[in-house]
Amino acid sequence: MEDASDEGRLPGYTVDELAARAGVTVRTVRFYGTRGLLPPPVIGPRRVGRYGPEHLARLALIEELQRQGMTLAAIERYLEQLPADLSAQDLAVHRALVASWAPESAETITRRELERRAGRELADRDLARLAAMGVVEAGEDPEVFRLDGSLLRLGVEMLDVPIEHDAILASRTVLLDHARSAAQELARLFQEQVWNPYRESGEDPDHLTAMKSLSAHMQPIVVQALLTAFQRSLSAELRAAFRRP
Repeated sequence: MEDASDEGRLPGYTVDELAARAGVTVRTVRFYGTRGLLPPPVIGPRRVGRYGPEHLARLALIEELQRQGMTLAAIERYLEQLPADLSAQDLAVHRALVASWAPESAETITRRELERRAGRELADRDLARLAAMGVVEAGEDPEVFRLDGSLLRLGVEMLDVPIEHDAILASRTVLLDHARSAAQELARLFQEQVWNPYRESGEDPDHLTAMKSLSAHMQPIVVQALLTAFQRSLSAELRAAFRRP
């Protein structure tokens, strides 16, 4: 254990604090560092490494990729394709997109446990904002919620963004509508280009193996393509909208 008694006033986390927040062991953090999956920490006084929000977000992304069944080598290739200077928010978006391929991850949770996992107290206004983002859903008991754990970290980050409740609701509606349309088109293409040829081939075993391989690799490819296209399109639209005359 690293002694951080004199480090409490410094920003960031010690390796022990990072591991505790991420729900992994210190050994795992160090292992990911040696494999290049985590950037090195900033070395502070007494040679104590300090980790930031980007490290925590990257650990969450690695965890989600593992949940999707990706091997460590595949995760390394995935992370190598990401820009080196991605912020914690950018990494959280990647994780949310990757998690969208996973089965429903909703769970029932008390307000106290929700606050513990969020790492902060949550006022009623905060809970309303999380509900607007689809992170939590209130039930009959005001102290119990349905939580989508894959969105929690991103939702908590968004609590400090100065955006009105109505704007969050409107943004979510736009994103869900377009995401649903994209998913429907992709499903149609998969059926026409992959499933139908398999059926027409007489369900050849080799074709089935190829189809399963394609399906498994489509997920990270499509996630990366969607995120890249969205980021570029949004940047272009914002530049055009706020360009000075």
